[in-house]
Amino acid sequence: MTTSLQDGQSAAGRAAAQDSPLATQVCGVAQGRGDARDLAPAPWLHARALLPPPDGTRGCAADRRKKKDLDVLEMPSIPNPFPELCCSPFTSVLSAGLFPKANSRKKQVIKVYSEDETSRALEVPSDITARDVCQLLILKNHYIDDHSWTLFEHLPHIGLERTIEDHELVIEVLSNWGMEEENKLYFRKNYAKYEFFKNPMMFLSSSTYPEIHGFLHAKEQGKKSWKKIYFLLRRSGLYFSTKGTSKEPRRLQFFSEFGNSDIYVSLAGKKKHGAPTNYGFCFKPNKAGGPRDLKMLCAEEEQSRTCWVTAIRLLKYGMQLYQNYMHPYQGRSGCSSQSVSPMRSISENSLVAMDFSGQKSRVIENPTEALSVAVEEGLAWRKKGCLRLGTHGSPTASSQSSATNMAIHRSQPWFHHKISREEAQRLIIQQGLVDGVFLVRDSQSNPKTFVLSMSHGQKIKHFQIIPVEDDGETFHTLDDGHTRFTDLIQLVEFYQLNKGVLPCKLKHYCARIAL
Repeated sequence: MTTSLQDGQSAAGRAAAQDSPLATQVCGVAQGRGDARDLAPAPWLHARALLPPPDGTRGCAADRRKKKDLDVLEMPSIPNPFPELCCSPFTSVLSAGLFPKANSRKKQVIKVYSEDETSRALEVPSDITARDVCQLLILKNHYIDDHSWTLFEHLPHIGLERTIEDHELVIEVLSNWGMEEENKLYFRKNYAKYEFFKNPMMFLSSSTYPEIHGFLHAKEQGKKSWKKIYFLLRRSGLYFSTKGTSKEPRRLQFFSEFGNSDIYVSLAGKKKHGAPTNYGFCFKPNKAGGPRDLKMLCAEEEQSRTCWVTAIRLLKYGMQLYQNYMHPYQGRSGCSSQSVSPMRSISENSLVAMDFSGQKSRVIENPTEALSVAVEEGLAWRKKGCLRLGTHGSPTASSQSSATNMAIHRSQPWFHHKISREEAQRLIIQQGLVDGVFLVRDSQSNPKTFVLSMSHGQKIKHFQIIPVEDDGETFHTLDDGHTRFTDLIQLVEFYQLNKGVLPCKLKHYCARIAL
């Protein structure tokens, strides 16, 4: 028994007991027994062990330690009233749960901009994803979430921009920015972010398999000149042919890889980089220092650039993109709430949607149905208002009705007042060249008319909305008066449901939002 006790008292345990009086009081000198009842702290135990030896006893230090151990063995076992304080000699005496836990998720303030240059500061954890940031802004601004809201990285000093994927950590993106750079995060819609999974044939140059290859303009490293070269996209990276359009491995030369670089779209390629067209894109290393590290490319048209950029994103992220598309609320940091309906804002979640149209009222549980019912009620209310305003009791009432119909569209998110043709095209391109993305604007050539700008086949088309008069009333038409509408809202609603003279239905409105 004595031998096992002496073996159990290691040098580390004795050193801890000598250095810490609190450890001596709690654990005692009997730490090697293994029974919690034998580890009873007793103040008088240590007082006896520290008494001076009687007169005439002048043993060596080893004898005194042996006598102290024998005294401990002769003492009876005392139940421990505080078993939770018993611990191993190699651990701290106080429990770790008594101390406040360190918060591993550090907070950081980020600033996010909208298209009208308004901004909003957010305090976010270090592991927040781009999707979580979008979800926070959606909830704070009471927007309807249709999975198209996107966070963009904007680099104004080199004229580049890219979509931050939903799974990417925002703080990691910010850590690659230089201190002197005035980079920004933008929050807006991008309808083309996952359009590949909905309509893959839009992005494939071949009907058999997605082999992306073709001619691109490439900027020579360290020079201002551009050269037209035949490029091929492979899983290992982007290659170009050294001899015409040859695809033989011995003719292919490596151009760029995807792992340590991101794909950016050039916003002003002609002006900033001297590109032959405005459909430029580039590879930028994650830790790049300046424009010299960029690998610039340029396509002949927007559809070609979209195909290349989409294919590179798929090769870089693979299955992760599909998971982002299928499960948009699986955030990494836990900021995204899966209980929040994707079709309702936080203000709508504070109310209860009910249907009083039948003999018995009911609560509408389905959020999609609740949203559609709310839209129908709003349209019915607006049509009743138009009927009231459209009474022909007097010329004054008729003129007021005409003035109201002319101004009612200005409050709609799809209407853009006095923007140019180029600005309209830029907004639609920013929010995705998906079939049916549209906006309505004032005509610059004719102040009394409007223009419907929309995307179809990855091209932007413009249709003039002409006013026609009949019996003193003004109507709007797209087909020379065959189909007439009292205001622009009715026109837009009609073509959202019917193709008519347009190449496709109006699906997604292009709006400028404010934070």
